[in-house]
Amino acid sequence: MKSLLITGGAGFVGSSLAILFKRYYEDLEVICLDNLSRKGSELNLPRLKAHGIHFVHGDVRNSEDLNKLNAVDWLIECSAEPSVHAGFNESPAYLINTNLNGLINCLEFLRQKGGNLIFLSTSRVYPIKALRDLPLKPQGERLVLQPSKQLGLSAEGISEAFTLEGARSLYGTTKLSGEHFIQEYCQMYHLKAVINRCGVLAGPWQMGKVDQGFMALWVAMHYFEGALNYMGFGGEGLQVRDVLHVEDLFYLLRYQMQDHNKLNAPIYNVGGGIQNSVSLRELTALVKEVTKKKCNIGSVSQTKDADIPYYVTDNSKVMAALPWQPQISVSSIVEQIYQWLHQHSSVLESVFQP
Repeated sequence: MKSLLITGGAGFVGSSLAILFKRYYEDLEVICLDNLSRKGSELNLPRLKAHGIHFVHGDVRNSEDLNKLNAVDWLIECSAEPSVHAGFNESPAYLINTNLNGLINCLEFLRQKGGNLIFLSTSRVYPIKALRDLPLKPQGERLVLQPSKQLGLSAEGISEAFTLEGARSLYGTTKLSGEHFIQEYCQMYHLKAVINRCGVLAGPWQMGKVDQGFMALWVAMHYFEGALNYMGFGGEGLQVRDVLHVEDLFYLLRYQMQDHNKLNAPIYNVGGGIQNSVSLRELTALVKEVTKKKCNIGSVSQTKDADIPYYVTDNSKVMAALPWQPQISVSSIVEQIYQWLHQHSSVLESVFQP
């Protein structure tokens, strides 16, 4: 591998992966393309430059921006409107143009110039109603999944066999549609690709918001003594998600790239797994312990249309295929985010405060 293009390369995931690849492969040419639409993404530009990464101000929605670039060995598609609430009570145009049409532009770039693809899809391809109908029971500070014979559901969480029948949000639909386009391009044009349905990704330099990046937001609101809410499902804060550190994702991508000759668009659920799952109440306790600060946390009982009470990734398929498993714990992620906020507090306070 001599060259790597990361779309959405100034975002949290894209910039983190770019820097990690450059650290491990000093001679690798790394190019990051981003439209800098997300607040705080501009803060990553000096970091990219310091690591010798070439930044291109461009937009995947414009095929011309991609076609100006030279051929690359690999393209990691990280560009996305990442909010599951996007399109509710507003036009879905930006969401569709970015997440779906932008991906198709990336596929066309690879079809014409060559190269392999890693697509960061999402766990939100799974339908909302099916996830809300999971057999859950409150236990302590979290919801706990009860035994079930439902296909794709086990004590380990949600596997790739879980149902895709039903509505999943426009965000999830753009990602699932993108998966289908990738499979067609692999079949028709012999493109090599891998699809990772990622759960919650976290780590330093994530400019978290209420609807995306809750780990960074939770730590930041404690650190800057802001306010938060337990939102939805009675406002109790018992809902559970698993969390994967972006560095653990990087190690997985390295293995997948090394195995690229076999990549005929396999689909993997990728996340922190049951051992790295956390409820909002449990997260609050962890953050208080690390920051030594309290945060005013309110309660909003009403549940938004796209919210789900529980999602934990069953990594069995990807761990069987590759010598990989998550290594970084939720508590370590909280500690790393806290240290990042502490070191850059003067710059980050304006990002996390309204």
